[in-house]
Amino acid sequence: MSQTSPPARRPTIKEVAKLAGVSFKTVARVVNNEASVTAERREAVHKAMAMLNYAPNISARQLASKRSYLMAMLFGGGGLDNFARAQTGAIRRCREAGYQLIVEEVVPGSESEVASRLHNARVDGVIVLPPLSFHPHLLEALRERGLRYALISPDGGDPVASSVGLDDKLAAEQMTARLIALGHRDIGFISGGERRASAYRRVGYRAALEKAGIPLRPDLEADGDFSFKSGEAAARQLLNGAVRPTAIFAANDGMALGVMVAAARLGLRVPEDLSVAGFDDMPYAKLVWPELTTIRRPLREMAATAVDLLLEPDDGQPPHHVLLDFELIERGSTAQRAAS
Repeated sequence: MSQTSPPARRPTIKEVAKLAGVSFKTVARVVNNEASVTAERREAVHKAMAMLNYAPNISARQLASKRSYLMAMLFGGGGLDNFARAQTGAIRRCREAGYQLIVEEVVPGSESEVASRLHNARVDGVIVLPPLSFHPHLLEALRERGLRYALISPDGGDPVASSVGLDDKLAAEQMTARLIALGHRDIGFISGGERRASAYRRVGYRAALEKAGIPLRPDLEADGDFSFKSGEAAARQLLNGAVRPTAIFAANDGMALGVMVAAARLGLRVPEDLSVAGFDDMPYAKLVWPELTTIRRPLREMAATAVDLLLEPDDGQPPHHVLLDFELIERGSTAQRAAS
């Protein structure tokens, strides 16, 4: 007759404290993410917890602190690539802080339902990814239910929400300056419509041209809407104009891929005949050939920072707006301008 092994005993907080060489109260402070613990002791506690495979009792913590120790992340509206990169950063930071992460997809018409579900779960904060971070109906639903939220790359100011973004103007200025350094003078730009980020990227593009003494050419600018198809259509407009650009900078990677397809259909080689640059460094930027030169938006770090903003006490202070560093990633889609 077979015997069932008894369940493995859960390690206790006192065992963690003994291994870490601290008091059990210090372990509790680390688990509750209290700021009064030194970095050295916090690291020792985390190491001891990992060695013992210790997991805090969420229910007990909820009762003791009146918090749920739950965070939520919302994605949708075509932002699946944003979610895939941001999720890792949010999960890691939540784990370090002793929180669990809930993920919800928001589809059109589900905004109120999702907000109600998060309210009933008593989540301590909500991370909102683009393009939901500029979705007025969703943000209104979150506010109506009294939920704290932090926005990643929002499209405008929010009266109650902290946010994480990057300096779109400076990033676009540096990308345009790099194309100028490669010898390009006829540089096209494809905007993403009326979104604030797109407007700032256009300003940065123009600023780089002005600094280099290159006259602004309205005929070298075209409007898209951040979609692949709009990038292809805008590129055909620019490439069939009176002056064909030798480089095109699109305000996001999706439109930049549309530029590359339009160039191929016109018999132009990238980068020999046309350099192409994008913005965001989405996963597919390395799957095309040649690989796409772009601005890397650090979504993992942005999501982790959003968690940190939500962990701060809700003390009635104005929201915080954090700008993180970006990186210009130069790949095969841009090259020195060919001699005329």
